[in-house]
Amino acid sequence: MARAHRPAVTPTPSDGPLPDRPAGPESARRAVEAVWRIESARIVSALARYTGDFALAEDVAQEALAEALVSWSRDGEPTNPVGWLLATARRRAIDSFRRRSALDERYALLAGGLAEGEADAGGEGVVAERSADLPWDPDRVDDDVLALMFVACHPVLSPEARVALTLRVVGGLSSEEIARAFLVPVPTVQARITRAKKTIAAAGVPFELPPAEDRRERLGGVLSVLYVIFTEGSKATTGESLLRPDLAYEAIRLARMLGALLPDEPEVSGLLALFELTAARFPARTGPDGEAVLLEDQDRRLWDRSAIRRGLAALGRASAAGRGLGPYGLQAAIAACHASASSVRETDWERIVLLYEALGRVAPSPVVELNRAVAVAMAHGAEEALAMVDELVVSGRLAGSHLLPGVRGELLARLGRTAEARAELELAARLCANVRERAVLLRKAASLP
Repeated sequence: MARAHRPAVTPTPSDGPLPDRPAGPESARRAVEAVWRIESARIVSALARYTGDFALAEDVAQEALAEALVSWSRDGEPTNPVGWLLATARRRAIDSFRRRSALDERYALLAGGLAEGEADAGGEGVVAERSADLPWDPDRVDDDVLALMFVACHPVLSPEARVALTLRVVGGLSSEEIARAFLVPVPTVQARITRAKKTIAAAGVPFELPPAEDRRERLGGVLSVLYVIFTEGSKATTGESLLRPDLAYEAIRLARMLGALLPDEPEVSGLLALFELTAARFPARTGPDGEAVLLEDQDRRLWDRSAIRRGLAALGRASAAGRGLGPYGLQAAIAACHASASSVRETDWERIVLLYEALGRVAPSPVVELNRAVAVAMAHGAEEALAMVDELVVSGRLAGSHLLPGVRGELLARLGRTAEARAELELAARLCANVRERAVLLRKAASLP
């Protein structure tokens, strides 16, 4: 699903079916899917600006897609598919306004913007929009797409709703794809998206960028949503696959988009760097049958060197801002230590310990402390690290997580306390919901003397 590499769809000055383009349901489905994947954020953001109603914009966009499946199957894909979808969606929006209130001011404004000679809502014979009525204003598209991200990640929404709405309206994923990615029922995803749109409408959230003084604070919510999406893709919490690359690469695509819109925000660059450097190791993290391959056993020749170069470049941009690295930048710096090392033994574990200490100060969490303990074990030995882990056990901050007994079992094994180590690893396996990760834990427990 690395859709960022697909060629962009460029609007052309004419519209209408291509005579040599084969028609048919399957051809139409592929065409609609490709256009939506590439241009969904621009389409929805343009419609939201036209209508002033975020929920309506998303709804009429989906109606236009459904209509395209029928029309393009019959007539072939139009030369300007984006313009076709926008024109059709705008007519649907006008119909909605007409039903709400006959010829009110917004309806008159939108109707006046339609090009002469456009077909009725059946979608046949759509002609080119005037050059003055482009599918989106070239001078405002960046603000439109950025506003779409801020709306989808608005603080009034629950974290789950933000993720679902971002993947739907910014990423262009269907409810089925989102449900499959997070292993939840399709109706659950649909309900989250519906509630999110209703909540946004009820709260009167405008389709616009937040004021400059609020933007940095709100940006944290956008970055957090992308981080959640990527984390689930890079280490699935449940299911039978260790990785969900489609989800991870979607987060990378959205982070690249955000980086292009906000090139001067160091944490945006730091987040993108973290994603690129982490995804670079994907090819070596699983074996031929999908089994998990531990870091020390990975063939580093399989690591994606192009992704590493992109990640290091993004990290360089974050550092060059001169504000100091934030939480995502610090995690990217840790990932860079791994990416630049020839082996686990040659990794700069002392630097990683320092980076985790800095991360613990700017974004304290028990998971950060646990990871710091792992780095301490590599740099200074298992005994010192075990004392840190035992403090976490006493605090109860990671109760119920398989991560804590998993790390504790590893440390106990290194210290020769095999009976305790086996018990901890088996406990971790019982708590782990991912089949592949559970297999690793059980394999470690079984290998103890």
